Amino acid sequence: MTERMMGIDVGGSGIKGGIVDLGTGELISDRFKLATPQPSKPNAVADTIAEIVRMASWDGPVGCTLPVVVQHGFVRTAANVDPDWIGMDGCTLLGERLERSVTLMNDADAAGIAEMEYGVGRDHPDRDGVVILLTFGTGIGSGVFTGGRLVPNTELGHLQMWGDSAEERASSNAKDDESLGWKAWSGRVSEYLQYVETLFWPDLFIFGGGISKRHEKFLHRLEVRTPVLPAALRNNAGIAGVALAAARRIQP
Repeated sequence: MTERMMGIDVGGSGIKGGIVDLGTGELISDRFKLATPQPSKPNAVADTIAEIVRMASWDGPVGCTLPVVVQHGFVRTAANVDPDWIGMDGCTLLGERLERSVTLMNDADAAGIAEMEYGVGRDHPDRDGVVILLTFGTGIGSGVFTGGRLVPNTELGHLQMWGDSAEERASSNAKDDESLGWKAWSGRVSEYLQYVETLFWPDLFIFGGGISKRHEKFLHRLEVRTPVLPAALRNNAGIAGVALAAARRIQP
């Protein structure tokens, strides 16, 4: 397996990337970041990704995430990017624009791969059970693992709760939009996690997303039977996970 690889993580507001040491999951380059084009049309996003690759002076294959369902390289949903992505052969588009091999996958799936390989899931005694990583940000992303293997594109943030997608009420974006305190928001997150528990009976939750760096504010308030641990790689998890997927040629 290649000892290093470039990963790029496309979000609703920013696109970030870097070269990853595949032995440790750490960046061995600067972390390059540019604003996500608005609107986030496929060609505009591809151009921005190409610019980040150029900034990194990288000439090999690339792994790239999107906040979408990716099936055999095709984009099937577009919750936080332009709807023109739906139905697009994303791998071919990016491969032609970058003139190299591209692995494309859901951003939360990539973050989960990183946490299972390099982070809190690596040596956890229940890593071979059912492990669910959840990223709380603009929405709620999910990466589900059983026996250490990814079940791709689970999209558990779109479970129906409170008359809508759960992420509309329990994401960290909802916390900010509604000016919720930690206690009120933690109550919603607890309800959401309890619902996920009834469906999957996980052995471990990994709590990710930018808000996880403030886990001391809320983790102890969560009322669930499943152990909940904060993610270790945080904002670099998507970059590291998709770089590893590209090196291993994992294409959902």
